[in-house]
Amino acid sequence: MLDAVVVGAGPNGLTAAVELARRGFSVALFEARDTVGGGARTEELTLPGFRHDPCAAAHPLGINSPAFRALPLERYGLEWLHAELPMAHPFLDGSAAVLSRSVAETAASFGPRDAGAYRRLVEPFLPKWDTLVRDFMSLPLTALPRDPVTLARFGLAGLPPSTWLTRRFRDEPAKTLFAGLVGHVMAPLGGLATGAVGLVFALAAHARGWPVARGGSQAVSDALAAYLKDLGGAVHTDYEVKRLDDLPPARAYVFDTSPTALARIAGLGNHYAGFRYGAAAFKVDYALDGPVPWTAPEARVAGTVQIGADSAEIGAALRAASREGRAPERPFMITVQPGVADPGRAPAGKQVFWAYGHVPNGWTGDLTDVLERQLERFAPGFRDRVLARAIAGPAELAARNANYVGGDIASGAASGLQLLLRPRLSLFPYSTPHPAVFICSAATPPGPGVHGMSGHNAAKAVWRRLRAAG
Repeated sequence: MLDAVVVGAGPNGLTAAVELARRGFSVALFEARDTVGGGARTEELTLPGFRHDPCAAAHPLGINSPAFRALPLERYGLEWLHAELPMAHPFLDGSAAVLSRSVAETAASFGPRDAGAYRRLVEPFLPKWDTLVRDFMSLPLTALPRDPVTLARFGLAGLPPSTWLTRRFRDEPAKTLFAGLVGHVMAPLGGLATGAVGLVFALAAHARGWPVARGGSQAVSDALAAYLKDLGGAVHTDYEVKRLDDLPPARAYVFDTSPTALARIAGLGNHYAGFRYGAAAFKVDYALDGPVPWTAPEARVAGTVQIGADSAEIGAALRAASREGRAPERPFMITVQPGVADPGRAPAGKQVFWAYGHVPNGWTGDLTDVLERQLERFAPGFRDRVLARAIAGPAELAARNANYVGGDIASGAASGLQLLLRPRLSLFPYSTPHPAVFICSAATPPGPGVHGMSGHNAAKAVWRRLRAAG
């Protein structure tokens, strides 16, 4: 009998399997698709030689992840590459605010009236970032805080809505860039703890940047899988699990799946009936005949570029998709241009480009023209550079990854208490009513992103249970 079986080979499932194997437990991992990866894959979606990331592309949480940093992933081919700027947010007048590795450069881009306020916001946390991020991403109750005072100070700043936090800024550049940071988790700006979301992304950039993985996000998953195999773990692909009886006997079963799928497979009935799925993404991957023609020079050298004319436009777009049940007329967009740091993603002189906006969960329309009209406001002539498109609305995203229910790439609404306490209001979020069944997906704390910490935290709960059982 195996000690543990893991279902789902996304970054969290892979990390959970690695953590258990590192501690001497026998582990087998089962994945329904023909390759590992989940939200961290790389494929030729458009034209030969253009390597796209179907979901996650830039990895501020990956390079800062306490779980990943404790593993020898560089020995298995993972290499982080950095653009000159982690992120830029261009404006209609050709200027831009930036999120730089340098706090001073970032603050200066906000203008003299907000530079000091930004520095006072982030500088107290940076010297203690590694401890803070471990404490923040290990909650709840998987580890005692190493620095409870700093964590409490972070909570005071971050638990209120982001709209409260941005009141300290007087001008739009700072307000708009920070609103865009919150938009990465598809949460309305006025929600609980959205200030913490923006702070985490900003601090992550200052600490270690927003890199891409050389060759594509698949490199993250492949490194984890290779390490797991070296530890003696088994990886089985093309293996769909529909019920627990499809799996070999084990002392524990760990699911990197949606709560909905876990309840169905493990016979948990309505245990997760209260879990809410959030707004969906509408994503387009582009093969381009050259760089994006951004008007703002800063955007041309940034790995990630946020699109939204001002904080009001971003707020309206997030409300439309999350609360009003309609696609926004001027969507907030997150775009990534991996070739700025990793030119090998496309043939010489060409580029891959990745862009998405938010739409209601399960939306069935086509947002392509709306997205491109929004892009043209900040990069006139963009459409002239397009060689090919790979379009993925909510249905296509869910077909690629079963965890993206209704196209929700955050694996559950990141709003209200569910941002912090997911998938249920519980101090033991990785456990289920079945004593041998656990959940480790992004539907558990600390939530979405390629960081493996949900898998790491769930693995702790599993090995404690296994050791207690003897």
